[in-house]
Amino acid sequence: MATAQRSGPAALDIKGLNVFYGASHALQGVDLRLDSGVLSVVGRNGMGKTTLCKAIMGLVPVAGGSISFGGQSLVGKDPTEIARMGIGYVPQGRRLWPSLSVDEHLKMIAKSGGAWTVERVYATFPRLAERKSNGGAQLSGGEQQMLAISRALLANPRLLVMDEPTEGLAPVIVDQVEEMLIRLAEEGDMEVLVIEQNIGVACAVADQVAIMVNGQIARMAPAAELAGDRDLQQRLLGVGRHGHDDTPEGEDGAPASATNTESGGASQPAAKKIYNANPVPPTRWSQPVPVAQLERMARVETSVSPASSTVGRSVEQVEIRPLTSPGESVVLVAGTFDTKGEELRYMRDIVRNAGLPVRMVDLSTSGAHSGAEVPAHQIAAFHPRGASGVFTGDRGSSVAGMVLAFERWIERQSGIAGVLSAGGSGGTALVSPAMRALPVGLPKLIVSTVASGQTAQYVGPSDITLMHSVADVQGLNALTEEVLANGANAIVGMVKARREARGRPGSKPAIGLTMFGVTTPCVQQIVGHLKDEADCLVFHATGIGGQSMEKLIDSRKVSGVIDITTTEVCDMLVGGVFPATEDRFGAVIRTRMPYVGSVGATDMVNFGAPETVPDQFDGRLFYEHNPQVTLMRTTPEECRAIGERIGSRLNEMEGPVRFYLTEGGVSALDAPGQAFHDPQARKALFDALRATVRETSNRQLITVSHHINDPAFAATVVDTYRALHGTRTTRGKRANR
Repeated sequence: MATAQRSGPAALDIKGLNVFYGASHALQGVDLRLDSGVLSVVGRNGMGKTTLCKAIMGLVPVAGGSISFGGQSLVGKDPTEIARMGIGYVPQGRRLWPSLSVDEHLKMIAKSGGAWTVERVYATFPRLAERKSNGGAQLSGGEQQMLAISRALLANPRLLVMDEPTEGLAPVIVDQVEEMLIRLAEEGDMEVLVIEQNIGVACAVADQVAIMVNGQIARMAPAAELAGDRDLQQRLLGVGRHGHDDTPEGEDGAPASATNTESGGASQPAAKKIYNANPVPPTRWSQPVPVAQLERMARVETSVSPASSTVGRSVEQVEIRPLTSPGESVVLVAGTFDTKGEELRYMRDIVRNAGLPVRMVDLSTSGAHSGAEVPAHQIAAFHPRGASGVFTGDRGSSVAGMVLAFERWIERQSGIAGVLSAGGSGGTALVSPAMRALPVGLPKLIVSTVASGQTAQYVGPSDITLMHSVADVQGLNALTEEVLANGANAIVGMVKARREARGRPGSKPAIGLTMFGVTTPCVQQIVGHLKDEADCLVFHATGIGGQSMEKLIDSRKVSGVIDITTTEVCDMLVGGVFPATEDRFGAVIRTRMPYVGSVGATDMVNFGAPETVPDQFDGRLFYEHNPQVTLMRTTPEECRAIGERIGSRLNEMEGPVRFYLTEGGVSALDAPGQAFHDPQARKALFDALRATVRETSNRQLITVSHHINDPAFAATVVDTYRALHGTRTTRGKRANR
C-alpha cells in the first residue's frame, strides 16, 4: 500500500501507558506509535484493546504513562477537548441516537470544507442512502455500524480511532470498509488506528499490526507476515482455539493437534494463500499494483477435514450435522452439563426409556468434556465470532456468547420434537432465548428455580412451560428426582400427543387481531363477521400481546392480521407499562403478509395504580380505568411522534397495506363527552401519518368518519380483509373468488 508520509511529530505516540479498573491492571506499560497511515491492533477478547481506545479518548483515567497526538499531550483532557483537537472515534457498540434519522445523524456532524461530506458517505455506503429517513433504532446492526463509521468520518478528523469497525457487517460491507481504509491511507488526509478482530481486514489495511496480549503490546508484526503465518496467529491470538485453551505446544512452538473424542482425532488444518494480481478490474490506464499490497490482500484458504474440530470456525464454515435421520425427530435435553450433568442425564434417561430418541446438548462454558452428543464447542462455533466469542475467559461474556450461539444453532436445526432443560436463573436465562426462537406449539419445558417468580423475561411471547423445581437443581435427592421426573414425563407426553394429533376437522385459516378494553366492541364485531370463515385469535395489546401475535406471524401460524389496536407504540415512545418492542410490525414486514390496521387506543399511555405514575407526568390528564390501571391522554406532540413511528413502519411493509384513520375517535374514551376527546391531538396523529406514509396503490391510508367502535367501521374492515385475502361472503357462506 502506498502510504502518504508526513514529517514532524507522530500522529499518535503512546509510552508506558497504564490503566486500572479497581485492582485490575488492564493496560500494563503499553508502547505504541503511529507515524502516518493506518495501524492495526489485534488481540483476543479481554486483552485491553477497547480500554486502549477509551484511554486515548479520555473516557477512562490514565494511571501512568503518556499519550500524545501530533506532539500534544492527551492525558488529563476530557473527551470533548480531545474530539475538538481532531480525533474521531468509532466506538464498539455504535452509540447512535435512536430517535434521529440517518440523515439527521449525518447532517448534525457534517462540517463544510472537509474531504468527507454527506454525499460522499452515501456514495461509500449506498445502503445508508436507502435508509436515510429511518431512525437509528430502526436500522440493522450492520447499518448501525455503517452509520457510526460515517458519523466519525464526517468530522474530518486528523486521527480516526476505530474499535471493531467491521463487527456485525455483511461480507460485502466489510469489503467496502476495507477499501475505504486503504484509500484513507493512500490519500493521507487522516491517520487511522484500527482495533479489529478480523485478521484479514487488519492485515489488508495496514503495513504493521500490533498484537495485544494481556494488556501489553506483545509484538509488532509486518501485516504480510502475520496474514500468512497461521502458527503465529495461533500462538499470539488463539485463532482456531478456545481463548482459554492450554493445549501444549509442539517442539516448534506451534500448538499440538487437539484430539476430538467424538471424531477420533482432528488434524491441523492446512492453509494456503490465494493471490489476485488484479484486486480491482484493470483499465488501459491502470498502474501495476505494488507487491506489498498484493501480499496483504492475499486470501488465506484453509482446507478442513470432515473430522476436524469446529473450534474457532464461524457459523458459515461449520457443517450443520443433522440431529437424526430425515423424516425423524428427537427430543433435546439442553443445559450446562459441567454443573447440572447428573440432573440432565437423569431426565434424558426417562425420555429415552419412554421410547423417544433423545440428544444431549452441552451449553457449558468451562471447556470441560461432557460426553454430550452435541458438545459445547460445536454450539459455540455458531457465535458470529466463532468459539472465541464464547470462550472468553470471563464468565459473564462467555455465558452471553453461549446464549447467542445456542439461539443461532437451534434456528438452523430441523428434526426437533421438543426441548427439555433444568437449572437455576442462569441456566434458565441461557436456554430460554433459543426456546423462544422455536415455533409455537413445539413442546419446550424448563424445570427451574425461577418458575414461581417473575417469568416474563424468560417466557416472553412464547409457549415455554416453566415447572418450579421447589428445591435448587443441585444434585439428585428424593425431592429433585420426583420433580425432574415430572418434567421429563411431561415433555414425553407433549411430544407423543403432538405426534398422534390430527388436524382439526374443517380447520379454518387463523387471523390475529389486537384488542384493548377501549376497542373491544370493534374487535367483537369483526370476530362476529368472520367467525364462520376464520379462527379469530385475539391478543390483548399489553406489550406481550403484540409480541405473541407477531411470533405467530413469523411462525406462519396465522394467515392474516387485523391490527386494530396499535396502542403499544404509545407506551414504547412515552414510557408506559405496556410497551411494544422496537420490532413491532416487524413480522408483517418480514413475511409480506397483507396488513389491515388502525389507530386503536393511540390516545392513551398505560400506568399502574395512580401512585406509580412517574412524577414527570404531574399535571397531565388521567383516567382511572380500574384501581390498578391508570390511563394518561397523549398530547398532540406525543401523537405526532406516534404517527411518525407507525408510518415509518408501514413504509417498510411490501405486502398490501390498508391502514384506517377513524375521525370519529380512536377509543371508547375518545368521543364527544368522554374523558379523552381531543380533536387537536387526534389531528396531530393523523397529520403525522399522512406526512410520513408513502402511499401507493399497494399501501393506503384510508380516512373514515366513523368512531372506531361503530358497527359500520367493523363492517368496512371486514370487507377490506376479505378483499385482500381473496374471499367474499355469498349468502352467509365463505366462497373463493
